[in-house]
Amino acid sequence: MSSVEPVRTSSGRILGPHKAIVQARFGARTVLTNTPWEFVSLWLKRAKQREALILWSQAREFYEIADSLSLETAPLLQYYSFLNATKALLTAKGITFDPHHGVKPVNVGGSLSRITLANKGVKILQRGVLPALSRYLGETEPATNHTLKEIFFNLAFVHRTYCLTYASQRDMYVPLTSCQFVVNPNSNASYFSSKISEDFFVSDIGKRLPSTLRLDPEVDPRAVRSVASVTLSSSRRLSSTDLANLAELNRSLRTDIHYINATQTLWYAKLNVPGPKKLLRFPLTLTLAAMHRLSEICRYRPLELAKFARGRENWLLSEFVQSAPRQFLDGIASELTGHQFLLPNVRPAS
Repeated sequence: MSSVEPVRTSSGRILGPHKAIVQARFGARTVLTNTPWEFVSLWLKRAKQREALILWSQAREFYEIADSLSLETAPLLQYYSFLNATKALLTAKGITFDPHHGVKPVNVGGSLSRITLANKGVKILQRGVLPALSRYLGETEPATNHTLKEIFFNLAFVHRTYCLTYASQRDMYVPLTSCQFVVNPNSNASYFSSKISEDFFVSDIGKRLPSTLRLDPEVDPRAVRSVASVTLSSSRRLSSTDLANLAELNRSLRTDIHYINATQTLWYAKLNVPGPKKLLRFPLTLTLAAMHRLSEICRYRPLELAKFARGRENWLLSEFVQSAPRQFLDGIASELTGHQFLLPNVRPAS
């Protein structure tokens, strides 16, 4: 088997998976910032997206106010921050959408005397902001009703907390390391390559990988690669067509590889495991849907939210409310601009 080498830009930077799903700019440099708010505002100004800029500015104000609120109050303003940020994305991309929410609350099961994440859910409608976002991202999930428990199960940034809350649940997200696109210099075939974290048994994971990924034992016992590949015009110098093909390969994989935003982007493979349904939806739509449900409880049934905050699932709920804003903002900013954002990793003074 011929050896492979990392795919690099003209500046020598190794290309890895991209956060943006629809319009990833593989040739662009990563933006280092504590928050993408200002960068996106300037980007919208340069693009002369006045309406989107107004929506984005409103989203920022809601976001900053919500940051100082309690668990019982924050979801209301967080949701409107997410909603306006989503409207800014759709407006900037020229997507026509119904201005309504596009999601409504539903209760699941018979008796609701015991309030749990399993009996509080959402129904995604045919028209509105959330279904417009779903269509823009190209989601293929046929089900439209999801419980909060299902949604949290499908979010990488609270999945570890989920598994600690429900101790019998096996991990659906396995950490990936050395994530990059590689190319065979003899054939110019390029594909996604990574390794399974050493904290997990490879033999168990190999049987649970999604259909887009497979083990690559000829490279390394822990190696995982994409089943699909693209052919580059050259292994040394990427053309605009090569970058577009890599962006399309990235898009085809993003249903099954998700990330958590931090000082480094943490990538995970989404496995097939017993438990709540594995949803064919992206974190942006799931996070928006869940926050809509929590904001509805916050507004109309605050005592229910207080019961949640005192119950068995309180840590999971708290982690979602605290972590979702940063994760959602990072995802929307990447989709809007095509850039990737990272928190600056400040080195201590020597």
